[in-house]
Amino acid sequence: MTANLAFRPATSHVRWTVCALLFFATTISYVDRQVLSMLAKTLETSIGWNDIEYSNITSAFAAAYAVGLLGAGRLLDKYGTRLGFAVALAAWSVAAMAHAAATTAFTFGVARAFLGLGEAANFPACIKTVAEWFPKKERAQSTGIFNSGSNVGVTAAILAVPFLKDRFGWQSAFVATGAIGFLWVVFWLKMYRKPAGDDRVSEKELALIQSDPPDRVEEMPWARLFPHRETWSFAMGKFMTDGVWWFYLFWLPKYLQETFHLSLEQIMVPTLVVYNGSSVGSIVGGWLSSSLIKRGWSINAGRKTALLACAVAVLPVLYAPYSKSMWLTVWLVTLATAAHQGWSANLFTTASDMFPRAAVGSVVGIGGTAGAIGSVLVQKAAGYIHTWTNSYFIVFMICGTSYLLGLAIMQLLSPRMTPANLD
Repeated sequence: MTANLAFRPATSHVRWTVCALLFFATTISYVDRQVLSMLAKTLETSIGWNDIEYSNITSAFAAAYAVGLLGAGRLLDKYGTRLGFAVALAAWSVAAMAHAAATTAFTFGVARAFLGLGEAANFPACIKTVAEWFPKKERAQSTGIFNSGSNVGVTAAILAVPFLKDRFGWQSAFVATGAIGFLWVVFWLKMYRKPAGDDRVSEKELALIQSDPPDRVEEMPWARLFPHRETWSFAMGKFMTDGVWWFYLFWLPKYLQETFHLSLEQIMVPTLVVYNGSSVGSIVGGWLSSSLIKRGWSINAGRKTALLACAVAVLPVLYAPYSKSMWLTVWLVTLATAAHQGWSANLFTTASDMFPRAAVGSVVGIGGTAGAIGSVLVQKAAGYIHTWTNSYFIVFMICGTSYLLGLAIMQLLSPRMTPANLD
């Protein structure tokens, strides 16, 4: 139901409040993801798993995430983000807390799988909400802001987990961080409405939100999305690069501890540098394409220029496995993760550039599934490659080259990035 315009304020910026809610949801998601990687070496000793078993645990998350994305996007398109997002976040919060009851590599894998199923809704819900609340010229910027929550979440976990582990035991880290999600659900249900139904939105802001041409479709079956090159352009961009980010997320603390012989407390500052730097990349990357488009560049040129800049900025990480200096390694990975987040902000936005709002959740779900499949492959590769070679050299080679290759594939599939013809 549309709100009564007589009660609307003269001016408003409610869309940025909504963006803040998405930012905090993403923050919570990454806090819950990062706890395990921070405790990986501790649990390797206390639970007793090896690199291949650890890769099985992280792969269980990625595989369940892929399955969850297949359903999450479709359900969000059908039932809306308000209820769907709240249920998903509550579900993954329960799964995050359940890690505290795990006693073997297998039970950690089970808990991780349920976490992946729930968290699969986060990015489809966020992208769909951005498409509902922001015009195209602001979407990359808003996506960059909420996407930066991933880095803030990692930072929060880095600060909280060692303290909780030392004071209350490793189980408390999972329980305390998982419980935070329920607070977000309360705020989301209380504050979120669609723009036209929200009395806090001024006529001027509503006109800005609705300034793009109206969508011609209200619902989009998946069968009509799979044949389109635009769908596969987005999906291949995710497939080629999501696994790189998850390698840094799940393996970097372990890599620093093993390579430079650091304790859990000693990796706090290096990992804080990495993930705070990547947060800057998310915002700057989103700002770059939005700024170019506002200056008159086409959406295709603006988005792909930003994607190319990010892909090139990743290349120096190829030197990381040769580095004997911890801080040089940290700065190389910081640049790579910052570039990834700038890439991610722009890549997500291409889904809403090429598809109507009614299809965005499903397209992001399809692409996210492809990204999760790529992540399973990278997780398994990391475990086996390190076990067989006692080196991460090959993994870093994959991390450094995936973005340029992904962009080349996207260009072949969607050279002009025009809206998909869904008629």
